[in-house]
Amino acid sequence: MTFIICGITGLLFEIMWTGLGSLLSNRLNMKGTTSVIMFPIYGLAAIIKPMYKILKRFPFYIRGIIYAAGIFFVEFASGLFLKKYKCCPWDYSKCPLNIKGVIRIDYAPVWFLIGLLFERILVFYTRLTGSKTF
Repeated sequence: MTFIICGITGLLFEIMWTGLGSLLSNRLNMKGTTSVIMFPIYGLAAIIKPMYKILKRFPFYIRGIIYAAGIFFVEFASGLFLKKYKCCPWDYSKCPLNIKGVIRIDYAPVWFLIGLLFERILVFYTRLTGSKTF
């Protein structure tokens, strides 16, 4: 179930992110977009749930750095895989600080915050459902 929650949450985050990005480009309709291909990629954030059991003793900034590194890894690996089959829904090749057009180093603060936000969502869901995972 956490995979589905993370997949849907990630899609919603992306729609909000791209919608806000369109506003910055003077498109007042704030149209946000995503791709169905992103669902399983965002679903992988479910790994944060078992990681939190180990990481909860560390301060938030250490956990955030670890989550951001994990997000970069998943984005890089999935991006290269999808590029190989010409179906990668993102292309950062024209952006500064990109690596192979599939990750942007300047997104580190965003991934730091998104990782911690996924953590909070998963902790909330676990407590809401009465799971003993944490």
